[in-house]
Parts: sequence; C-alpha cells; structure tokens
Amino acid sequence: MDCYHAPVKLQQLKVDYSAEQDRLLMLIAASDGVELRLWLTRRYVKLLWPLLVKLAEEASPRIRTQANPEARKALLGIEHEQAVSKADFSKAYDKGSRSTPLGEEPLLLGRIQTGHDRKGRPVLALHPASGQGITLTLDSVLLHSLCRLLQAAVKKSGWDLELKLPGAEAPPAEEPRAGRTIN
Repeated sequence: MDCYHAPVKLQQLKVDYSAEQDRLLMLIAASDGVELRLWLTRRYVKLLWPLLVKLAEEASPRIRTQANPEARKALLGIEHEQAVSKADFSKAYDKGSRSTPLGEEPLLLGRIQTGHDRKGRPVLALHPASGQGITLTLDSVLLHSLCRLLQAAVKKSGWDLELKLPGAEAPPAEEPRAGRTIN
C-alpha cells in the first residue's frame, strides 16, 4: 500500500461511529476528487487523543509560553472554542464519486507520528500497523475541529471513554447534523 502524497487541500472531514465494526470511520475528502478512508479503533483513539492535545498546546505560542498550568488550560479552552467556531459543521458530507488511492476498504490504523513542518504547523501521520498511510498538516481550525469530531463520535460509541480537552467545555450532546462533518 502506498502513502498518499499528492499536495491537496482538504475539503471535508467526517468521523462517525460504526457499531457493526465497533470502530470510528474517518473520511477525508480532498480537493482533487480523492477520498481517504481510515478505521480508528478504541485503542488507537486512546493513543491519538493525548497527542492531539499536545499538538494543540504546542501549536499556540500563547499557550506554549505560559508558565502557569491553570492559565495554559484556560488558554487552550479559549483557543479551542475560537477555532471550532470558525469551522462549518452544518454541511452534510458530500458522498459524491471520488477516487480512493488507498483502496475502497478503509485502512485500519495502528501507528501515529506527530511533529511540526518547517513553518511550525502541527503534522499528524496516520498509518496502518505495516505499510504507509497519510500525513496531515493541521492548522488551528482543522486540529481543533478534528478533536471535536472525535469527541462526538466517541460519545456515540459507548466505549466508556471520555475525550477531554483541558480548559474546554465538552461538546454539545447532539451536533446540529448527524454526520459530524467539517468543511
């Protein structure tokens, strides 16, 4: 399996719980007519969540340079709400015809790498246990929106797992649309 390398602009992101698979299905629609499909297990989400929180903290100079832990939490909450307010959760995920360069079946993710690109933006690499996967460069809106989508999908899962972002309010019990999509 190849890694999807083409530089594309992410158009939509959807995360939803599949009871049949007992996994989260992440769909990533890109501007070049491509869709990437990924399975996230409970174990994987438990590993991914603290890394996303750390990326969110590191991505903000205001948070990174704050010495007081309580102030850091409060700033993270403020930045999370500001970023999420810029995302559009109202538009349903476009199920139009797209090519699937990583295959029709979703990749079962097993490895995670995080870091920063040359401009200091957070980078998240999602890979199956063996083989290559995808790498996402995240801006503040995308990073915090991914957190919100994961929180909502996990809440539906019944996994007895609560994803908390320090200093942020829990997401509403019901999102405006059932598909939980970000554009």
